[in-house]
Amino acid sequence: MDAATLEKKVLNRLAESDCIEDTYAEASALGVSHQEMVGVVKSLWTDEYVTMNASVRNWLVLTAEGEEVSINGSPEARVFEYVKNKGATTMGDMETALGKEVAKLGMGAAMKEKWLKKQSDTFVPGVDAIVDSVAISLRELKLNKLPTTTQEKNLTRRKLAAKQSLTYYKVERGRKFAIQRAKKVGDLNIDSLKDGSWKTAEFKAYNFDALGAPVTGGYIQPLLKVRAEFRRILMGMGFTEMPTNRWVESSFWNFDALFQPQSHPARDAHDTFFIKEPRLALSWPEQYYERVKTMHEEGGAGSLGHRCIFDSEEAAKNLLRTHTTAVSARMLYKLAEQNLKSEGSFKPTKLFSIDRVFRNESMDSTHLCEFHQVEGLVADYDLSLGHLIATIRTFFEKIGITQLRFKPAFNPYTEPSMEVFGYHPDLKRWTEIGNSGSFFFLHPFF
Repeated sequence: MDAATLEKKVLNRLAESDCIEDTYAEASALGVSHQEMVGVVKSLWTDEYVTMNASVRNWLVLTAEGEEVSINGSPEARVFEYVKNKGATTMGDMETALGKEVAKLGMGAAMKEKWLKKQSDTFVPGVDAIVDSVAISLRELKLNKLPTTTQEKNLTRRKLAAKQSLTYYKVERGRKFAIQRAKKVGDLNIDSLKDGSWKTAEFKAYNFDALGAPVTGGYIQPLLKVRAEFRRILMGMGFTEMPTNRWVESSFWNFDALFQPQSHPARDAHDTFFIKEPRLALSWPEQYYERVKTMHEEGGAGSLGHRCIFDSEEAAKNLLRTHTTAVSARMLYKLAEQNLKSEGSFKPTKLFSIDRVFRNESMDSTHLCEFHQVEGLVADYDLSLGHLIATIRTFFEKIGITQLRFKPAFNPYTEPSMEVFGYHPDLKRWTEIGNSGSFFFLHPFF
């Protein structure tokens, strides 16, 4: 039965007899659940079609064990009947015939009632006949005959019966009672305004105390949220953020200053986004450019160089930066210039950047042409690989990655270099999460 049909039956019933004494009994008579009945009544009560007064009814129901006892008798009665029929009996015989649980429970209760007595190592009847009051009480309860207070306590204590309570309602006509409920209008609409039906319509009351739908605006975008958290951690470690607003970079700072050879495959158009207009950078530090060019062509400071002609047009090509290390190179050059101007009064520095980089990648579920790179550098005297590992470990532990491995690797502009792997507890495997190393492109700065 649907709610509309049930509502009509409830209103008709009230029209005939003024009230419904018991919603539970009424629901049973109509063949619906009490929950459905209460739902319809409460809906009518909200619109003041009915009034409702709650009452609570308590009663006992048999448990599964109580149901079994009402059929087969109580354990103590079954033990007594077995001993009476067999004669002197051992505990082992009773356990074999009746089961350990029944024999154990029944023996204790039968001895307490003095239905049995012990004779040497056996048990014999202590009375000629018994009345199984427990089973009788349970059978009467099934017939809706209420037990006495003592019987009720005994049955619930032995978990043969359990108390249940029911909240039912007495329903009477309300202030706005009618044989049929008028449908209320939720809000004005264009149709009711046009035909004028809003003038006679009954509107639903507004609940001005309702909280309303939660506001969904103003949330931080997930990527920016992660970026802000990384920035907070790195600043807490003493790092200062580098300016990273230069997305278009020259090949000189993106590749050449990092001693990546001009013939390297990463500099091809299928790996890098080159800018059509303006195609070439206009300027760079001339003296530094010459020192980098010499290092590429001839080497120096123990390096043989790349032994190839350094093409200035190739170095001048503009591109979308492929890594934020181009920013690191610019910042280290600026630090070197400041050191020269201050005649060697070098100040140790810790810098970081978090920003976009661009690669000409084939897009799939794990690759995009644009992603964010987190980079940090430390410039100081007497630094070792141990300092690098400790710094990396501190950062990753602060973002929740505690299991790390470091693997030797090759980078064109760091030596020694290490790949960083973190253990993924859900995937249950080690995943590469970073790269690192010690810069060796610093010699041309001085």
